[in-house]
Amino acid sequence: MATLIGNIRAEDDYTHPLGPEKNFNESVYFNFFDPSQNRGGFVRIGNRANEGYAEMTVIVWNPDGSALFNYAKPEISSNDGWNAGGLSVEILEPAERVRTVYEGKALNLRDPRAMKDPGRAFKENPRELLRIDLTHSAAGPMYGHVGEPGDGNDFARAHTEQHMKVGGTIALGDAAPIAFNGWGLRDHSWGPRFWQSTPGYRWITGNFSDDLGMVLTTGVDGVGRGVFHEGDTLARVAEVKLSAEYEPGTNYHRALSADIVMEDGRKRRLEGRVMGYIPLRNRREGSQTHVGEGMTQYTLDGEHVGYGLSEFLDQTS
Repeated sequence: MATLIGNIRAEDDYTHPLGPEKNFNESVYFNFFDPSQNRGGFVRIGNRANEGYAEMTVIVWNPDGSALFNYAKPEISSNDGWNAGGLSVEILEPAERVRTVYEGKALNLRDPRAMKDPGRAFKENPRELLRIDLTHSAAGPMYGHVGEPGDGNDFARAHTEQHMKVGGTIALGDAAPIAFNGWGLRDHSWGPRFWQSTPGYRWITGNFSDDLGMVLTTGVDGVGRGVFHEGDTLARVAEVKLSAEYEPGTNYHRALSADIVMEDGRKRRLEGRVMGYIPLRNRREGSQTHVGEGMTQYTLDGEHVGYGLSEFLDQTS
């Protein structure tokens, strides 16, 4: 079984007893990127059983930057598993292997930036069948923390992450399935969650090989920390200083760079170029959160090339 780091257990891979909070959320997220074909995406499902629905998101970017996308809030009544809106998540072996399957219609977005106006995008873009069947296998340790009820954390009280190898198929429309082989990151959170509970962040994930991956997290000021998985171990980051380049007149990031200092004193340099971008949002009780998602190609230390996701979250109102 994969190494576990933090106060987590392998059985934390499964769902947990539903908490009393109205906004109790238990979510799982998997991103995946195949460097050989410049294709990638992510699936996410968050159970909000006390509110009677799940949040389900799926996206697959094509090599030309277009994307297949769907978001739905299907009704649910329990937190017994993740299966709603056409997306199912099956724990095959805790902390080791997970299968994600999606079958349903998705918007065919020639320019995913159309999602800046979701109502219009859903009306004006065609839908086609999307089928995803991927198995995510541990490439590094599973790490995380479990907080205590009442600790005031309304965003990620309990959380795990793990870099993964990913294999399977993706089928677009009536075309034959496309073999998919690459890497990605998964995370799992449970506890109360309001997207508006964080002032904003930059979340940078990527994989360069079976033995090298990263997660960097900063505030909107670009200062933060993170980890690299190096084989079966975690190498912790003491400091990150991140800067970004944006599309003119927007808050859509298109490139980034980071100076990284490891706890062991090593210095690293990261450059990223966004290959596919989609602007998403979350609205609740008059507040709006912008979440910019970028499929990103990275170069680490001028030599390691990899793929991952750069997620920029800002509170816009």
